[in-house]
Amino acid sequence: MPEVSRFMQRIYLDNAATTPVRPEVVEAMLPFFRQHFAHPSSAHASGQRVRRALDEARDTTAAALGADPSEIVFTAGGSESNSTAIAGLMNAYRARGNHFVTSATEHHAVLHAGDSLAAGGSEVTVLPVDSEGFVDADRLRSALTDKTVLVSIMHANNEIGTVARIAELAAVAHERGVLFHTDAVQTVGHLDVDVEALDVDALTLSAHKFGGPKGVGALYIRDGVRMQPIIHGGGQERGRRSGTENVPGIIGLSAALRLATARLPTSASRVSLLRDRLIDEILRRIPGSACNGPHTERLPNNASLRFAGVEGSAAIVALDLVGFEASTGSACASGSLAPSHVLTAIGLEAEAARSTVRFSLAETTQPEDIEQLLRALPGIVERLRAVCGALAAAR
Repeated sequence: MPEVSRFMQRIYLDNAATTPVRPEVVEAMLPFFRQHFAHPSSAHASGQRVRRALDEARDTTAAALGADPSEIVFTAGGSESNSTAIAGLMNAYRARGNHFVTSATEHHAVLHAGDSLAAGGSEVTVLPVDSEGFVDADRLRSALTDKTVLVSIMHANNEIGTVARIAELAAVAHERGVLFHTDAVQTVGHLDVDVEALDVDALTLSAHKFGGPKGVGALYIRDGVRMQPIIHGGGQERGRRSGTENVPGIIGLSAALRLATARLPTSASRVSLLRDRLIDEILRRIPGSACNGPHTERLPNNASLRFAGVEGSAAIVALDLVGFEASTGSACASGSLAPSHVLTAIGLEAEAARSTVRFSLAETTQPEDIEQLLRALPGIVERLRAVCGALAAAR
């Protein structure tokens, strides 16, 4: 394959799964592994120095979200934040009711939290979405009851990029006195996220999605909203999440968030242009291709595309062989033979769902990266279709 040599420098297009840690973030973290290693709850000078750094990180994180520092709870990542918000709020308001509402395209961290609630006797409603992945506000309104405690709808979908109309949905919930949580793991650092503008009671984020380290995240809980902790111990994080704080990780989270939000005015528009170029040209150059999700209300870095007659997993392998790294969808569901629950929820048949490839860009993605992919992909799809056709004819 002569084109392999042309693409030996690998091009990473799987940023929705995780992003590289920025060099500035690594530099910010390093002192807290060696010089400033003390426990932030210790009363001595070294401990209090670390406590001040932790407080500064909380201030930075809160400012990026338009929140108060007291409303920020540091966690071990997005999944823990989602689980903490859902179980913690449902348990804290148990006297109000036991009804939880979510949508069919949520991340598994939310859907499985709902399964756990149902196993414990709670009522769980999973709302359908339309063909672009949007939840209908009137359908949400109809689902709410006097026993509904919490609604959880993700801010943007990790597979197809749909950016939900969260403020509208939160307003519907608040009309009935219902709490509203959003999983903003894919949007924080990529879109302007303001908790007051969104009007949410709880919001989840994860550092490794915007140039920070893995294994650290945060949960915003609106002031005055009660939450029962799911991790018990020394009472850290104002009693909302016990356990010694991951200080280097938290420092990395705040540094990455500060950098990402400062660059948003230019980075989001630049990445959106590359995304549109990629989607438009693939649809033009490759017959039988289609885009999953909306064309406008979409994450700036997401291009979810399907190719009739091609297995997405085979396309990923073929792309990898010539230096492109992408995915079929959520990294948390990789290896599953079942079609994506997100793609089936928007109405795709199993065969179409399995033909999907997700390209997710970043600020570091270059125009030449996109052009190289556009030169390589049509030939890859053509060869895979020929192989599938030959196999079908041989049966």
